[in-house]
Amino acid sequence: MEKLQGFKRFVWDVQGLAYFSMLLFRNSVGRPFYVTEFLEQMYFLGVGSLFLVVLTGVFAGQAIALQFSIELAAFGSKNYLGRVMAIAIIRELGPVLTALMVAARVSSGITAEIGSMKSSEQLDAMRAFGIDPIRKLAVPRFWALLVMLPALTLVCDFVAIMGGYAIAVFIAHISPSAYWANVIEKVSVGNIIIGTSKPFLFAVIISTVSCYLGFSTSGGTKGVGQSTTDSVVASSINILFINFAFTRLIVPQLKGLM
Repeated sequence: MEKLQGFKRFVWDVQGLAYFSMLLFRNSVGRPFYVTEFLEQMYFLGVGSLFLVVLTGVFAGQAIALQFSIELAAFGSKNYLGRVMAIAIIRELGPVLTALMVAARVSSGITAEIGSMKSSEQLDAMRAFGIDPIRKLAVPRFWALLVMLPALTLVCDFVAIMGGYAIAVFIAHISPSAYWANVIEKVSVGNIIIGTSKPFLFAVIISTVSCYLGFSTSGGTKGVGQSTTDSVVASSINILFINFAFTRLIVPQLKGLM
């Protein structure tokens, strides 16, 4: 019985998320557009996550470079470290790590804020004054993530490659020219398309999931806490799933551009 109820809840949430996504996309264009709210969310979601993304990128890049430099040295190919770093970071680690860090930071905040407003009946008050809560609350967060997540991904890519450069030069003793020549060789059209397409998909996931769970919160403060936890978990799992599906379906089609 518990399994059946769990399955029904899952189907209900999938249906609700699909319907909410349709409403969000429909309201994402046209007027009114709340510019002030949009700029505030750009600062909170983007600039506020910058330090976390930079810190993650630096240490992830250094750890990857250190591991691969040891393995490549065993085959006498450590000069190819730059190629490995560019491929690993631009295609996978940059977009995925950035999305996971941003999701961990902002998904809970978005869900908790909207869920608290629903619990305190502020959303009903908005509707009473003729304000669409989805257009007022969800749309600015959707566009802010759609703009800032790709920008944060580029920052993460850059600092991760720089972190790998520090390991390559000072620990693996690879010449800077050899490292950068191999990095530039793999900054190809195909890799750029892959690395810049994923953040837009991840931004859609984070914004729709976190806003939907905020709007569907019930049960008072306890429900807000549960929705907050569910938001981070669901966003992270969907990011990993979409990353695999994108890699499986799209990357082989771009093989000739890599």
